[in-house]
Amino acid sequence: MSDLQSGVQTLHLTAGYDVERVRRMFPILAQQIYGKPLIYLDSAATSQKPLAVIEAMSHFFLQENANVHRGVHYLSVRATEEYEKARSKVQGFLNAEHVEEIVFVRGTTEAVNLVAQTYGKAQLRDGDEVLISAMEHHSNIVPWQMLCEQTGARLRVAPIDDAGELLLDELERLIGPRTRLVAVTHVSNVLGTINPIRRIVELAHAQGARVLIDGAQAAPHLKIDVRALGCDFYALSGHKMYGPTGIGVLYGRRELLDAMPPYQGGGDMILSVSFEKTIYNKPPYKFEAGTPNMVGAIGLGAAIDFLAALGPEAIAAHEQRVLAYAQKALAAVPGLRLIGTAAQKVGVLSFVLDGIHPHDIGTILDREGIAIRTGHHCAQPLMNRFGLAATARASLGCYSNEQDIDGLVAGLAKVQEVFR
Repeated sequence: MSDLQSGVQTLHLTAGYDVERVRRMFPILAQQIYGKPLIYLDSAATSQKPLAVIEAMSHFFLQENANVHRGVHYLSVRATEEYEKARSKVQGFLNAEHVEEIVFVRGTTEAVNLVAQTYGKAQLRDGDEVLISAMEHHSNIVPWQMLCEQTGARLRVAPIDDAGELLLDELERLIGPRTRLVAVTHVSNVLGTINPIRRIVELAHAQGARVLIDGAQAAPHLKIDVRALGCDFYALSGHKMYGPTGIGVLYGRRELLDAMPPYQGGGDMILSVSFEKTIYNKPPYKFEAGTPNMVGAIGLGAAIDFLAALGPEAIAAHEQRVLAYAQKALAAVPGLRLIGTAAQKVGVLSFVLDGIHPHDIGTILDREGIAIRTGHHCAQPLMNRFGLAATARASLGCYSNEQDIDGLVAGLAKVQEVFR
């Protein structure tokens, strides 16, 4: 075991939250960009990976690599054990009732598409309705548009206010007897807004509608309990929560997964195949056709261990301190306007600067070693709601600190100097 892995296991026993110790667990943060120390403020796009995750994946390739399920040789048995152990870790992370409710997918995008093309296509009819919100990522818009085109259903959109908060009264008004599914984000990737998911679920269930939650941005920041939330489906991506890319999770209630048709055909999603008839496997394997991303699942399991060792409450408290510091610091920058000022939000800071295009902001900051995201953030309807084509976005992770924010503010001063 490396010193960094050992540090993860003992960190939660130390007094307070030692962000500098956390940062040392992420080797990439020690490098320089264009001769400047890296300031990484793009965690909402993808988080950096702790050494514990990198080593877990490396160990699999070095010691256990084999295809999972049905193999009788030693390596296949070991690989299967580790793969299924990762599924159990996800079950615990989400507090799902049954391990069979955890389906491995490529990420949140595939999870949403899976539900749309299985549950949605089987359940929706002409005149039915799907309700989303105005703050959704394209991945929680386009699959439902496609489904509505296929079934004749109608897509409806719950509005938000100028602070970026969901108008719950309007959402409640839009949920009616024709609503079959409500699909909303837990946390906005542009605004950072934390939506009142439990209340949304109650409103939807009162009308007999099912609820899917896009948890891509919530998973690295909040403690997730799908049973407490009451949702029917929950989707997340490993790479947002310090795990690898190409792996994600769909949680679905067991009775719903049992009734849903397969998403894809192939190996491992079957019990038996003949030219006359195929008998499908039980969930979750019914939805995991083909050779799975074994090493990705193992990396995700290591990321869950990492988050558990730090403690979700400790991470959230630290990030809220840095967020408050950042909001105050950015508010003092002349000509800067924050987009998304909800009372309940995570460390996502979208902003515009008077007279300067966000892409120019990002390009100049990059030469200072500062990584932010610029553009519409795969949320063009939300940009339109605020009358914008794009924003600059700084986003925090468990390794972000006040010095990162100081560097960002200094970098923005240089941006303004260029355009003065």
